[in-house]
Amino acid sequence: MKKRIRTQYAAMVGAWLLPAMVLHAQTPKLYQIDAAVPAKKIYGGHLQLGGHNPQGDSIGVNNYYLTLNGKPVIPVTGEFHFSRYPQPHWEESILKMKAGGITVIATYVFWNFHETKEGQFNWSGNNNLRQFIELCAKHNMYVIVRVGPFCHGEVRNGGLPDWLLGRPLVIRSNDKLYLDYVDRFYQQTGAQLQQLYYKDGGPVIGIQIENEYQHSAAPWGLTYPGQPLDLTAAERDLKGTQEGVGVAKENNPYAALGQDHMKILKSLAVKHGMVTPLYTATGWGNAAIIPGETIPVTAAYAYPFWTPKRDYSPFFLYKDMQVKPDYAPVRYRPEDYPVFAAELGSGIMSVYKRRPIADHKSFDAMINRCLGSGANGIGYYMYHGGLTPKGGEAFLSDEAYGLPKISYDFQAPIGEYGQVREGFHRLKLLHFFMQQFGDILAPMTTVLPDNAATLQPDNITDLRYAVRVKDNSGFLFINNFQDDTSMLDQRNIQFAIQTAAGAIKIPATHGMDVPGGENLVLPFRLDMNGLLLHYSTAQLLCKVENNGVPAYVFFAPDQVQAELAWDAGAQISGLSGATLMRSGGKAIVTCKGAIATFTVQEHGRKTQVLVLRKSLALQSYLITLNGKKHLALSQAILLQNGKQLACLSDSAVFDIYLYPGIAVKPGTAQAVTPQNKWHPFTGWQVTNTPVSLPVQAREVSSRKWAVTLPQSLPQQLNDCYLVVDYTGDTGQGFVNGELVIDEFYKGIPWQIGLRDLVAATGKPEEMVLYFRPMMKDASYQVDLQPLPGSIPDFGKDKSYLKVKSLSMKAQYKTMLNF
Repeated sequence: MKKRIRTQYAAMVGAWLLPAMVLHAQTPKLYQIDAAVPAKKIYGGHLQLGGHNPQGDSIGVNNYYLTLNGKPVIPVTGEFHFSRYPQPHWEESILKMKAGGITVIATYVFWNFHETKEGQFNWSGNNNLRQFIELCAKHNMYVIVRVGPFCHGEVRNGGLPDWLLGRPLVIRSNDKLYLDYVDRFYQQTGAQLQQLYYKDGGPVIGIQIENEYQHSAAPWGLTYPGQPLDLTAAERDLKGTQEGVGVAKENNPYAALGQDHMKILKSLAVKHGMVTPLYTATGWGNAAIIPGETIPVTAAYAYPFWTPKRDYSPFFLYKDMQVKPDYAPVRYRPEDYPVFAAELGSGIMSVYKRRPIADHKSFDAMINRCLGSGANGIGYYMYHGGLTPKGGEAFLSDEAYGLPKISYDFQAPIGEYGQVREGFHRLKLLHFFMQQFGDILAPMTTVLPDNAATLQPDNITDLRYAVRVKDNSGFLFINNFQDDTSMLDQRNIQFAIQTAAGAIKIPATHGMDVPGGENLVLPFRLDMNGLLLHYSTAQLLCKVENNGVPAYVFFAPDQVQAELAWDAGAQISGLSGATLMRSGGKAIVTCKGAIATFTVQEHGRKTQVLVLRKSLALQSYLITLNGKKHLALSQAILLQNGKQLACLSDSAVFDIYLYPGIAVKPGTAQAVTPQNKWHPFTGWQVTNTPVSLPVQAREVSSRKWAVTLPQSLPQQLNDCYLVVDYTGDTGQGFVNGELVIDEFYKGIPWQIGLRDLVAATGKPEEMVLYFRPMMKDASYQVDLQPLPGSIPDFGKDKSYLKVKSLSMKAQYKTMLNF
């Protein structure tokens, strides 16, 4: 109730303040921060990490960041479980992740998926780890393999096989018999990874040992309804073991044994060939690591399902994460390790009693906060959802926790059937920035305003900001998002950043607005090809080259006025969609409209600038044609595979624009017509033959529907989704009497991908949908409250179920050749 009142209060205050702020726009609210601080102390040689490949490339680690060939780099890691996704579509998913700016794929090797029955290992089909890694190598994607033996991942027993419970041993300990079983599992895993390691020229750059060791555990799946959960931890560690990620409330008296166990696990991994530049361990919540030999990665989950209620998270407030990691206290010296936030909750799972709904605006807001707080590694759990398989007689999902039996969608940027969502597009804007400018950002020191230490998550009025700086150049980070509430618009604000070279105001002469829910990363004193950009109220996206001239691309939220300031003597020419004003010793370019372009020239140097509105930038991709990088804009999802571009679109008609433009029209079997809407891009409109997919369904009973599946998909389709709009409790889908998908109602339509079900049958089949009604006292209604209309009017009834509509949604696939 308090949160609902605060949200309503925020809306009322925002509406009341708006006219007042407009009236007093001539007096900006000034925020000052002193960034004239000593440089970050960066040192190396103390960690047993790093390595080379046969091509002469190297990966290194110091106390603050990772390096690639000696150059600072910020890796972007996305979790994707190969064994939870159909093998025929792995390559498409890898290309989607690459298109989204992911540079490293992390994946679990679930022991109980591969050895469901003792002594019988399965590495075929969807379990083919080697083939998955080879596909990653084909597309130049690095891999971190998380070998367990305990994984969690919302899997039955956290990945430990059922039969292990029936053996005379103590799990997750130095028990000899347990270690013998782990040794055998590692030997099998290592055999799959032979010659795929970085040292051999392969993509596997890292191994994660165990998971949340001496911090968290999963329940054993062999349990009874109503019985307290029996957690998969060594009995000595049970007292301090929690469910899910959190702050450790006490020190584990067996911490030394825990560290020793981690060392033994690493030695077993190395014994079986798992030698990589990086070893990682989940270091949050006082979990065990191997000091000096593993990077203790961090986590942040904004919408946890393991807490008793919705609550504001602290992960949208800036701090120095190397001084105080999230979920501190921790069992290591933070200043000795780079901050690698490897499990950032881009989405969340549902359990039966709790169904948190992840706002996708939280995804890039959290990354903004982490980067502004000193993180030099970014990772997502999950980036790509999937389906948990059945193993023998039991479902392999974490049923004891009350998870769906099959669905592992996670509300992720890429869904369980490969659906690309809002979060994918929002995150890639930061990923492109990190790929191209991470070497500039990584060495920068975090500087916080005076109120950072006292600001609380429920404060929806005060501005949240931070600076990272090095040699008087840096980035201003602004975040105006908080989970489970609405932040007020920040209107008419201005920043004064003090550096050793003097103060700089952003903007120089007036205030700017930052809408509630948005975030920004603004450069100041940035060297752009030898030209000094004093500041920009637009965010840096990427850099390409246009006829031999560097071209920097920026974007700004649609409600934010983009403004870029240069030296007064700079020559500004070719203005399109922008105006120039010279004031206060600066040449200030103000951008208007969806696209603005101009050229800056000074001291014999020339640079082109392209500024996009964020609504347009969200359609951006980076592709390479004939060795040259281009920025592409399209409503379709663009997946590059060599000279081919696969375009996945929900519409039969879509546009594609390239900057810099090219003179050659792409080859395709579809109709292509030139477009010139977005200058200076070269554009085309692609037209597919529209497909009509009527739904053939019959109501069997109030709870059960039968839907006729298509016999095949038209050639121009990549997939087809059955969209089920209902209000109820749970839904289940059966084909030939077998459960193939389930979901927990969350107030949004349920999508079921059909391409594999169609391919599997090859003849007319029906999918039977079975629904359970929502009960009037359902505990998860607290999570549905933010979605208007998601909680029905029960009237005098104790339950409610309504199937509103069934429809088909086509996804077209068009191949373009350049």
